[in-house]
Amino acid sequence: MISKAVKVINESGLHLRPAGVLTQTCIKFKSNIILHYGERDIVGKSVLNVMAAGVKKGATVIVECSGPDEEEALAAVVAAIESGLGEGTDASYFDRI
Repeated sequence: MISKAVKVINESGLHLRPAGVLTQTCIKFKSNIILHYGERDIVGKSVLNVMAAGVKKGATVIVECSGPDEEEALAAVVAAIESGLGEGTDASYFDRI
């Protein structure tokens, strides 16, 4: 089992779209992936669990992976969260739509 703390940078936190991207990233791996947020343990492969946790911008979550591909899973999930889960960090993006 390995883990790493990562900060959520999405302006709106982990709402539906980024939660879906996170879940799709987690599903690619055989390892169990749990996100620890406060007192909550969030199953990374469940979009409903991720959304229901109410993770806000600036929150720190601990990504914990255990299984045969845990190192690759941890690297991928942390990279996805750090990159903004497909939303980026440019708030002006929404102004251009």
